[in-house]
Amino acid sequence: MDFVSIRIVTADVARLVGFYERATGVSATWATEDFAELRTAGATLAIAGTRTVPLFAPGAARPADNHSVITEFLVDDVDRVYRDLAGFVTDFVNEPTTMPWGNRSLLFRDPDGNLVNFFTPAAKAPLDPGPGIVAEG
Repeated sequence: MDFVSIRIVTADVARLVGFYERATGVSATWATEDFAELRTAGATLAIAGTRTVPLFAPGAARPADNHSVITEFLVDDVDRVYRDLAGFVTDFVNEPTTMPWGNRSLLFRDPDGNLVNFFTPAAKAPLDPGPGIVAEG
């Protein structure tokens, strides 16, 4: 099994796709006006409109209602990315901060309120990265 993507359901696909294109520097591939993907080397961020939800199960997903998932992107220099996004992102949760497990992390919200973490591994020997945390070896 391979983890290949995460999908965000939104009421405004064009707005959210534009936000992620600008924030990541990755151009989206559009399948329809209700579905686009931003593909990176590690995974794909899919963005779908509310009209796609009934195709799976009516009411199964609601836009702008995420309070438990953080979408994370590994970047070369989180401090530089922060400076680049400073006039664009309107809801920073924190400025670049070195976390106890070694990553330098920038947390912000997308226009729908979803949490996004851009991070750069900062330490050679983190304390205890835990499962799923990227750290230099």
